[in-house]
Amino acid sequence: MNYHFQWTPVWRAFPDLLPGLIMTVQLTLLSFALGALIAFVLAWGKSSSNKSAKAVCVTWIEIARNTPCLFQIYMAYFGLGAIGVDVNSFYAVLGAITFNTAGYLAEVIRGGIDGVDPRQYRAGAALGMNRWQTFSRIILPQLVPLILPGAGNQLIWSLLNTSLGMVVGLQELTGATYTAQSLTFRSFEFFIATAIVYYALAKLVTLALYGAARLYGGKRRVQA
Repeated sequence: MNYHFQWTPVWRAFPDLLPGLIMTVQLTLLSFALGALIAFVLAWGKSSSNKSAKAVCVTWIEIARNTPCLFQIYMAYFGLGAIGVDVNSFYAVLGAITFNTAGYLAEVIRGGIDGVDPRQYRAGAALGMNRWQTFSRIILPQLVPLILPGAGNQLIWSLLNTSLGMVVGLQELTGATYTAQSLTFRSFEFFIATAIVYYALAKLVTLALYGAARLYGGKRRVQA
């Protein structure tokens, strides 16, 4: 193999890749935050005695978990466009990844709730707390360490799923990289550099979650 790596075009293109990197981080954080909020509702709805609410939540979770995220992006961008609802690529990707994240996180949260002793609810009631007070003051502090690993994995998954935005023309990190390499024909160099950036971001998330777990565990020991 006579291929000679040339990294200079990558460094020169960095100012053009930076907006894509910023967009990737924005998409990741927004989709995860919105997905987490919806996931709590879905987790509650799936366990609800209300049949209509349960059906909606189960349907959302099943579709989100059992269809490709790429398909969900296509439906948000091309599918909605076909019925006259025009959504730009950023919001289509944001909506699709949020939909996907909510479905997966709902099961993580539901599993965490099931891992908390149900007698805790009775203990809260015995102390005169309503269900929200019981959940926020007793259940949630116990729930956080249970769901933290799964939520962290989903945050990384959301980060990596943002790369699918290039299929609808979004200039996030992968889309910007594809454009830059097409102008210089240095595919190996650009995609290797971008892969390293994704890896670094994923490791930062892992380290942040590890630090949060240690901090939370330390607080619990102090309180104990």
